Amino acid sequence: MLKFTCPACRIEACESELVNGGEAHLTRSGPGDSDEMFERYLFMRKNPKGVHFERWRHAMGCGKWFIAARHTATLEVFGTYPAQAHEPPADVIAAIKSRYPAWEGFK
Repeated sequence: MLKFTCPACRIEACESELVNGGEAHLTRSGPGDSDEMFERYLFMRKNPKGVHFERWRHAMGCGKWFIAARHTATLEVFGTYPAQAHEPPADVIAAIKSRYPAWEGFK
């Protein structure tokens, strides 16, 4: 079972209290983009075996969205941070690097 600490209310919540919002840090398709770009935005998602950044909503708590960094195969959680962040904070990157030194980095 996954457990995340919500960065908004600081409560540790299990996955049954949360709603998954899919891959984080996506660039939205906008007006004037081609159909191919819109299709890529809607349907083409990473599905790595390894470190992944996902959006989650604390549905049974404060209702806020946040981003979680976790390993998809081992279910290790490296940290959470507000959804408004454009990239992972240094402490989350450090937690990932300490466990997986060969990790190639964000994006």
